[in-house]
Amino acid sequence: MIARLFALAALVLPAPALAQSIASHCIALVENEFERIEFASFGDGLSNEEVRISYIDHSMFLIETPSGRGIITDFNGYAGIGVLPDVVTMNNAHSSHWTPNPNPEIPYILNGWGDGTAAADHRVELDGELLIRNVTTDIRSSFTGQQRDGNSIFIFEVAGLCIGHLGHLHHEPSEQQYAAIGRLDVVMAAVDGGMTVDLATMTRIIERLRSSIVLPMHWFGRSTLQAFVGGMSEDFAVEVMDSSSMVVSLRELPRRPTIRILQPRYLDRLD
Repeated sequence: MIARLFALAALVLPAPALAQSIASHCIALVENEFERIEFASFGDGLSNEEVRISYIDHSMFLIETPSGRGIITDFNGYAGIGVLPDVVTMNNAHSSHWTPNPNPEIPYILNGWGDGTAAADHRVELDGELLIRNVTTDIRSSFTGQQRDGNSIFIFEVAGLCIGHLGHLHHEPSEQQYAAIGRLDVVMAAVDGGMTVDLATMTRIIERLRSSIVLPMHWFGRSTLQAFVGGMSEDFAVEVMDSSSMVVSLRELPRRPTIRILQPRYLDRLD
């Protein structure tokens, strides 16, 4: 079951920045610094080799780590009553993927877009087990035609796994971007076929990444979802889950690449 999703601890002031100690096992990137912080606990029942992923809605997922961290992707301000994660990532191509007023008690709020002078560049390390980084991509803009580096693909490296969230992707990554992404064991991919990339492009991206598990998101009705699945079922196994959550570990990844359909559900506070 999902861990208790209301805050269990008060915010602790961050310690001074420390030298980075975790090297990316998915891709080597430039050295940076990070801050440590302690906060609410998630991850009930997980071994140190397991991660729980829950589909909340649209493009929001909760990732729970073995040490008890909770990360929500494409956070739009509400994931359920009383939910206070340790980290949220956001993309601003549409209002359903971000909020201008995230709870200031969330320790890490990672915007996928830049500040107008430079692209977003995140590298956050927590608990000696979790590395979060991003690779930026461009998005369409109604004002300028294109906004450079307006979207981020966020990569979460934990328990030996490389988990990627493609965000509101508007184009296929370049060779340099594919190289920066590296291996993705689990990928969360928008499959609407219009507001993001078309289905042919997303299919090509998924086939290129060759992730063990593909989690469809950003689908508008079962017909949209089925259009994606129908085009992938020859090369990928398809599993329709009854639950909104799954537990995954590196040693138990499926041998055949698998599309795993989770049922979206907001995170309710457990009493």
